[in-house]
Amino acid sequence: MDWGTELWDQFEVLERHTQWGLDLLDRYVKFVKERTEVEQAYAKQLRSLVKKYLPKRPSKDDPESKFSQQQSFVQILQEVNDFAGQRELVAENLSVRVCLELAKYSQEMKQERKMHFQEGRRAQQQLESGFKQLENSKRKFERDCREAEKAAQTAERLDQDINATKADVEKAKQQAHLRSHMAEESKNEYAAQLQRFNRDQSHFYFSQMPQIFDKLQDMDERRAAHLGAGYGLLSEAELQVVPIIAKCLEGMKVAADAVDAKNDSQVLIELHKSGFARPGDVEFEDFSQPMNRVPSDSSLGTPSDGRPELRGSGRSRAKRWPFSKRNKTVVTEDFSHLPPEQQRKRLQQQLEERNRELQKEVDQREALKKMKDVYEKTPQMGDPASLEPRITETLNNIERLKLEVQKYEAWLAEAESRVLSNRGDSLGRHTRPPDPPASVPPDSSSSNNSGSQDPKESSEEPLSEEGQDAPIYTEFDEDFEEESASPIGHCVAIYHFEGSSEGTISMAEGEDLSLMEEDKGDGWTRVRRKQGGEGYVPTSYLRVTLN
Repeated sequence: MDWGTELWDQFEVLERHTQWGLDLLDRYVKFVKERTEVEQAYAKQLRSLVKKYLPKRPSKDDPESKFSQQQSFVQILQEVNDFAGQRELVAENLSVRVCLELAKYSQEMKQERKMHFQEGRRAQQQLESGFKQLENSKRKFERDCREAEKAAQTAERLDQDINATKADVEKAKQQAHLRSHMAEESKNEYAAQLQRFNRDQSHFYFSQMPQIFDKLQDMDERRAAHLGAGYGLLSEAELQVVPIIAKCLEGMKVAADAVDAKNDSQVLIELHKSGFARPGDVEFEDFSQPMNRVPSDSSLGTPSDGRPELRGSGRSRAKRWPFSKRNKTVVTEDFSHLPPEQQRKRLQQQLEERNRELQKEVDQREALKKMKDVYEKTPQMGDPASLEPRITETLNNIERLKLEVQKYEAWLAEAESRVLSNRGDSLGRHTRPPDPPASVPPDSSSSNNSGSQDPKESSEEPLSEEGQDAPIYTEFDEDFEEESASPIGHCVAIYHFEGSSEGTISMAEGEDLSLMEEDKGDGWTRVRRKQGGEGYVPTSYLRVTLN
């Protein structure tokens, strides 16, 4: 079924329908355009929201970035930002593939429709013009017939009138004959015009207008098919980004699962552990007998000579937080303004940075040397002398970095000893085992799991208050009193370490050691040397491999 056959007489209906179809196409284009504006505004608001909540400081300078909660939140923000990018992609695809293409197609359809209806109206005008000519010829034929009949009646009346002259009768007959001839000519013209109009009318209704209507039908069907494809692009644009959006959502889920409360607690410890020893008990000072006052390590009194007490080089007064006031500290190069544990970590970071810079300069020096050798062997490639300033600069940088590495290594060793000293001092006061020995031989491996003591040791008098603070590595002593265990791994010394403090052990750079006990979070690892002897060394000086 086609329009030319079934709707041959519905010219105005087809005109209204095709116009409605083009209006629908334009409305859909406008809808998609506003949809893209909504998507763009949504994506813009999402990006602004992400920018608002992203950390302002770089992760390197932000201690909060070490917490899994913060890392997960940042990851979620990044996934939301990627999600916003996909919304922008949807808006771009809709704008290009729907708005622009359909708008252009709509203009083409309007031009084609205009052409078809102009052709139909010209055909209508031609048919109407033929019909007017037919009507004119018909009226002329009718008029001439009346005139011929009237002339014939006049001639017959004069012919019967006895008073009429012969000349009048002849004249009337000639007029009647003339009118009759004119009527015959009008008849022939009318018949010819009628035949011509019927032919044009048949061509109009059975050929010309059906072709125009079929063209309009084809145009409208193509427009409808194109519009349907445009409807499909709306969902296709969404489906294209569904995999990426699914990855964004999966990334958010992974970020949520990555929150580790236990690890965050450990991170907080690592960030803020001071390394100071806990303050000792405040001693009772009997002011009722001023002559017999005995100062104690934890009191604020003065010694017997009346001078204020000055602590020894290895002993510092413990901080009584939260009663101590936080004074404004001056930042120093060796980070001595920080608590011992934080100082050790900062020095370790600086040492690693200097080592990386040193390795980079060494690699650059080797590259420059190779380039210089190439220039010397192939002069046309470059002048070897032009590399001398850069080589000299690199050598100076290497010397400077080596000095800085040595400086930071010295500071780090001092900080390690300070941490160990504070730890031992704290354990000596708060975790005193019964009668600990003053020192433990490096190769001590005898066990006493039952906690019994040697009779000779048990017969000794209890240590004084000062004597109880003297052995600062009581935790190490307890470790060595336990039964010797098998190694749990091996490690290699990255740096030389001189175990000058009690409980530690010396090691040479590159020396292979047996791992006896892992770092418990205090920065020290227990190892055993191949030639015998166990002790603690800084964990940062080792490259550890577990069994």
